[in-house]
Amino acid sequence: MTATESDRTSTPEGVATDLGGGVWTIPVPIPDNPLGYTLVYVLESANGPVLVDAGWDDPASLTALTSGLASLGTSLADVHGVIATHNHPDHHGLTYKVVEASGAWVAMHEADAAHVNLINTAPRNRWIDHHVAVLQAAGAPQDAVDELVGSRSPSSVVKPRFTLATPDRNLVHGELADVAGRDVRIVWTPGHTPGHVCLHLEEEIGTRAGRLLSGDHLLPGITPHIGLYEDTEEADPLGDFLASLSRVAAMPITGVLPAHKHGFADAAARVDEIKAFHEMRLATLHARLVAAPLTLWEIAVGMDWNRPWEQLSVHNRQIALSEAAAHLRHLVKRGQAGAANADDPVRYAAA
Repeated sequence: MTATESDRTSTPEGVATDLGGGVWTIPVPIPDNPLGYTLVYVLESANGPVLVDAGWDDPASLTALTSGLASLGTSLADVHGVIATHNHPDHHGLTYKVVEASGAWVAMHEADAAHVNLINTAPRNRWIDHHVAVLQAAGAPQDAVDELVGSRSPSSVVKPRFTLATPDRNLVHGELADVAGRDVRIVWTPGHTPGHVCLHLEEEIGTRAGRLLSGDHLLPGITPHIGLYEDTEEADPLGDFLASLSRVAAMPITGVLPAHKHGFADAAARVDEIKAFHEMRLATLHARLVAAPLTLWEIAVGMDWNRPWEQLSVHNRQIALSEAAAHLRHLVKRGQAGAANADDPVRYAAA
């Protein structure tokens, strides 16, 4: 995702906003990130408040979440459960603090729960080894590999990257989440992560229409990162994301409550905009592959990002490379591109 300072919510830190119908939002800051905040949602239930996401694990973030709950007359200790839309640290990082204070249950889709286990158990050198292999297979120059390795201090190599709360409940597509007194339908929306979910508040009797807590799946003005999150040939995250967008567009949604920026009304129109954006990127990539075979590194360097390639950090270049790989993979799945050689590194051309 990309964002600017103007994308930040105008809601003061540590203050909850009443969205009506027993739903509130608390902006929880993300340190040193242009997105500014994760919008944590609080759902009123007969058993106590249920959080949708918890925010980044940082003292300032914890203070904002605690103060926001206090402004509602409740506290971390009163939280009954946490529903994680996905496993990223700006959404799930603070969950363990909530659990420590309250003993709350934690729910997540099983595909992302598997990634939580991997994050918690994999040593740091596995992360380095994986990304070095990705760079080399992509045809990256040696200085890019050296820069990645050099960005990690020796003391961090053997440590897990994050420690995230282990979910103890699964979120299953089509079922209702455990929010007593409310119908909160789980909508599996893979793409940003393999187990990303949205939550549909079925608020209107008869039509089951209502607002959508969209996590990072549907955001105003920006699109979520879609990277190649699986190494298997069958994986097609961008295809999953586009199919998930269609699933959401067909739902009776009266408004969208995303995890970043601000709420908006027309889900279907935003779906059309995001689909058009990715179709444009795919068409541009296809035209480049018609002109000449390219390595994955060359593909990534030549794509449009939120700033010039030379200005991207080492970490952001890895993210960009993963997103380029997802777009290339989708062209391959469509039969519009394929490997042009059997050498190392592989170059790709239009089919």
